[in-house]
Amino acid sequence: MTLGQMLTTPQVVAVLVAVAVVVFVVAYAIGRARGVRSAEDGVDPNDPSLFGASKNTSLFGSHVPVQSTERQLVAVMPEALIVVDSLATVRYASSEARRFGIIHDQVMTFAELRDIVKLVSADGMVRERELTIPLHGRAHAGVPDTRGRGVEAGKPLPEDTLYLHVRVGQIADGLFAVFISDMSEQRRFEAMRRDFVTNVSHELKTPAGAISLLAETIGDAADDPDAVKYFSGRIAKESERLTELVHRLIDLQKAQSAAAMLNAERLSVLSVAREALAENQVKAESKHIGLALSVNGRQVPAHADAGELAAESGQVLDVFVVADRETIKTAVKNLVENAINYSPERTTVAVGIGVENGKVAIRVVDQGIGIPAASLSRIFERFYRVDPARSRETGGTGLGLAITKHCVEDCGGTIAVWSREGEGSTFTITLPQAPDSQPDPQSDEARPDRSNTTENTEENH
Repeated sequence: MTLGQMLTTPQVVAVLVAVAVVVFVVAYAIGRARGVRSAEDGVDPNDPSLFGASKNTSLFGSHVPVQSTERQLVAVMPEALIVVDSLATVRYASSEARRFGIIHDQVMTFAELRDIVKLVSADGMVRERELTIPLHGRAHAGVPDTRGRGVEAGKPLPEDTLYLHVRVGQIADGLFAVFISDMSEQRRFEAMRRDFVTNVSHELKTPAGAISLLAETIGDAADDPDAVKYFSGRIAKESERLTELVHRLIDLQKAQSAAAMLNAERLSVLSVAREALAENQVKAESKHIGLALSVNGRQVPAHADAGELAAESGQVLDVFVVADRETIKTAVKNLVENAINYSPERTTVAVGIGVENGKVAIRVVDQGIGIPAASLSRIFERFYRVDPARSRETGGTGLGLAITKHCVEDCGGTIAVWSREGEGSTFTITLPQAPDSQPDPQSDEARPDRSNTTENTEENH
């Protein structure tokens, strides 16, 4: 006889209800026990961050591969990462972390960093600190050791000190994560900003203070015509210096804010170089300094007449760029002026134009005093001067190279410097070469403006 035959329908229903109640009570008791244990451990069983934890799957989804996701996460993190044990033995280090040179044979070599790991291991507290690490001759990976030469504007020389912000915390039993952010460039920029504020205050204060004192002296020496004449000349000189400084600051502001490429045109680099040399001719002659010009290694006259221009055109000596004429001329003129100011008498300042790997290079070479290696990475900063006393003698404001850098960058180029003390300096402007496209001689674009032609004809006659 079966169970169904022994029990009536109401009895079967009662048995099923009883079984369901028992199952519910057991499930509730198990869930309650788990909840109590989770509460005792300080863990919320409904926390979504625990997804997949019991199955050892990724936090980001049940079908996400764990190891490849971890590696990609480390790769896209803004900080470098080192994972160590309590003895500061390296278990993992990202490529960014290794470039700092603080890991050797799987051990962190910097004692202060090891001490932080020990503290975190002892109390489990997350700690942050900024460390100053001397490199002792080691340089950042990816930054060439130029030994003081061939430095591009805006690119730092290898520093002898690292400024690292570190955050250390425990991620598992006996494992600690060390997150590292390189603050070196930020600290360098802050130093530049402090120097700029100091320098601009000093540069404006010096001539203004001198003018005030000289005016007072003239008042006291009103009965002495020679003294009045002398001090009046000094006031005029200081006024010129103050005016030049203000003009340079205005030029710098224009170079930073003006969109030079909006006025870009196809330019003859040879004609721009000749204009820049012409504007420095008087200064060069006063110091008996010669000016030389070459294109692709061939000497050409620094100042050419119509016949020489026609001959050069037939030999296709010129090279072309697409840029704003005034902006590029200002950059070359400033470099030639600097070269003349810092060159001894009876030397030569040369401007060389050439094409290298599809780029146009404009080099300004002098035989001057050169630049110390320690100053090369800073000479494009505003108001930075290698020799302040020499700069005041030559009337320098410390803004010429800063303006030049902005002019070149506005035209899509770069500027770099090579120098050695006692041997001179070479500044190189690099710009994209213009396409080899000439306007049709019969087109309106190639036809000169009639009014300009008429004016030129009248002038020639």
